[in-house]
Amino acid sequence: MSPADMAAIHKAAFARSRPWSAQEFAGLTAGKGCFAVGDTRAFALARIVADEAELLTIATRPKHRRQGLARALMANLHEIAAGQGATRCFLDVAADNRAAIALYESLGYDVTGRRAQYYRRADGTQTDAIVMTLRLPSR
Repeated sequence: MSPADMAAIHKAAFARSRPWSAQEFAGLTAGKGCFAVGDTRAFALARIVADEAELLTIATRPKHRRQGLARALMANLHEIAAGQGATRCFLDVAADNRAAIALYESLGYDVTGRRAQYYRRADGTQTDAIVMTLRLPSR
């Protein structure tokens, strides 16, 4: 999947906030430890540093939501991260993104922190980020 593909999916998925550009995705994917899983319907981008994996973003085109794609992407991401030595995965999610929080909780993630006013919306409003962590199975 190209950075342009990721940017297009991200733009479609994140109408309320600033989507990431193809240049931003190119910079991230060129970095050490970064990997993406997915296709032109949905993707997840993660980075592994030492024994931690971080979900940088996950995006699903609106017409492909509620089909289990995000759950499958997260399972694939967890498998790859554990295979590369990560023992835990963490992420942050907008506090008002109930669907994503429910997904992460169903995967076993626990709330481990909060970042006040972390996300800025396109309309200028802000919302907190919830930090969530999952212990990955040993490989």
